[in-house]
Amino acid sequence: MKARKTLVRTVAAATAAGALAWMAITGANGATGGGTVTDTTALKAIAEEGPGYAIEDFGYPNADKILAEQNITLKRGDGHILLADCASATDLLEVWSREKEKICFRVTGTSGYLTLEIPSVFAVKGNNYSAQVDMKVGEEEKTWDVNKNSWTAVGESADEQGREFMLMEIRTTK
Repeated sequence: MKARKTLVRTVAAATAAGALAWMAITGANGATGGGTVTDTTALKAIAEEGPGYAIEDFGYPNADKILAEQNITLKRGDGHILLADCASATDLLEVWSREKEKICFRVTGTSGYLTLEIPSVFAVKGNNYSAQVDMKVGEEEKTWDVNKNSWTAVGESADEQGREFMLMEIRTTK
């Protein structure tokens, strides 16, 4: 007798749960449309949008914080040229500026690029990578090849007129 009562209670609970689920799916009025017209339209619009996609914009991580703390504008890159503490390693790309003194970058991978803005750059010390720097003064743009593991005069120190150049981009290849 006890087993029969347990079985009846289980069947009754399952029936009640099924009825609640059916009401949730079809709506309280028993319609088979899956809810109100507004609900159906909203679900259809969401379904037609499809899944969202993560889009990489290559923006430099924590660029706002770096600008606020170090006054260096890092815009975007592929993640292979990263701002580094100059005391952290020996194989760093060094950028020398009259305004910021020495700024160092760690280079990884087989190639990389970083767009940035550093004013009054006059020299770059290369590392084990071939590098090029794009610089700008007014509307004029110039590109310098940076020698591996040695100093390269760029910007105002390489300009006959001694104009102050803004470093705009660094590109590296192994």
